[in-house]
Amino acid sequence: MPQHKAILALQDGTLFYGLGIGAAGASTGEVVFNTAMSGYQEILSDPSYAGQLVTLTMPHIGNTGVNDADMESDRLRAAGLIVRHYPRSFSSWRAEQSLSQWLKASGVVAIAGVDTRSLTALLREKGAQNGAIVCDPDPDPELARRLAAECLPMTGQDLAADNSCKAPHEWSEGSLDLDSGEVASGSGRYHVVCYDFGVKHNILRLLVDAGCRVTVVPARHPVDEVLALSPDGVMLSNGPGDPEPCDYAIEAIGRLLERGVPLFGICLGHQLLGLAAGARTVKMKFGHHGANHPVKDLETGQVFITSQNHGFAIDEDSLPGSVVATHRSLFDGSLQGIRISDRPAMGFQGHPEASPGPHDLRPLFDRFVELMSAANR
Repeated sequence: MPQHKAILALQDGTLFYGLGIGAAGASTGEVVFNTAMSGYQEILSDPSYAGQLVTLTMPHIGNTGVNDADMESDRLRAAGLIVRHYPRSFSSWRAEQSLSQWLKASGVVAIAGVDTRSLTALLREKGAQNGAIVCDPDPDPELARRLAAECLPMTGQDLAADNSCKAPHEWSEGSLDLDSGEVASGSGRYHVVCYDFGVKHNILRLLVDAGCRVTVVPARHPVDEVLALSPDGVMLSNGPGDPEPCDYAIEAIGRLLERGVPLFGICLGHQLLGLAAGARTVKMKFGHHGANHPVKDLETGQVFITSQNHGFAIDEDSLPGSVVATHRSLFDGSLQGIRISDRPAMGFQGHPEASPGPHDLRPLFDRFVELMSAANR
C-alpha cells in the first residue's frame, strides 16, 4: 500500500499530487500515455519505454499482480508509472507478487491518485513533455518542477545501446501455452540474427514459433561478425529513444541491404531501416502508445487492430522511390509499414508480436519467413 506522498511535475510547471506506490525517491523522463486496458506488466518491462514516465489511462491498475512469465525483458524498464487508482489487493492464479512490491524491488517510483484523464488531455493538447515524479514523506513541489525542467529531451538521445544485451547469445524459448504450461520450440530451419536495440522477448518467442533458430547480438555488434554467422535473415528489434543518433545501426543496416540479406524491422528497427534506405524520421506530437490502434494494409485494404509504442515515425514524404508504403495509421495517417522494392526487406512501426495482444499482425512473421525462403531458393 502507499507509503509516501508523491508529486508529478511537468516541464510546463503543472503539478499533480498523489500517493507513492513504488520506491521512494525521484525520477525524470518523457511523460506519455498508454490507452491499453490490460498488460501493465508487459508495458513496464518493455525496453521501448526506457526513459519514459508511463501514464496508464485504464483507471484500475495492479488488480492482477505480476509474475515472471509475463516479463518482456529481464527487468522493469520504464522510468516511472502514473495511475489513477491502485487497488488494496490483487487476485490472479498466476500472480507471484503485487505491482507495488515489484516497483519497490526494482527501485522504480510510481504515483497513484492522479487525474489521468486530465493529464492525458493536457498531453494530447500540448504534446508529450518531460516530467518528474518525487515520492517522499514531504515532497518538494519546486524540486519536482526543477527536475522536470532539467530533464533531457527524448530527441537526440540514443537509448538503444544502453538497453541492449552485453554479448551475443542464443534464444530458444517459444511461446507459453497457458493451458498446458509448456513452452513451444521451433525447428530451427532458418537462422535469424536479431539486432537487440531493446528487444521484447515476444519478438524472439514468435521467431522460434515460426521455426527459426535465433542468435541475439548487441546493438553495436560489428556487421562483419553478423555476416560471419551466415544468417538467413536479420531482425531489427524495437527499442527506445531517437533513431537518428544510432549511426552505427544505420550503417550496419545499409551494408545488410547491399548484401541482400532479408530484413524485418519492428518499431525502432523499422525506423532505422527507413533511415538506412534514405528516408527521414520525425518526432511525433504525443506518439502512439496503446493496444487499440487501427492500421490499414495499403495493398489489401484490410484493417488491423494493433499494439503501438513509439514517439518517432518515418516521414512518408521523404521515402525514396525504392521504398514502398505498406501500412498507414487510421488515427492520424502516419506511416506504419514499408517494404523495399529491390531488396528482401520490410518494416512495421507497431508491435505485431504484441503480448498480451492484439495479435492481428502476427502473420508478418510468416511473411519474414517467406522472404528468407525465397532468398534461399
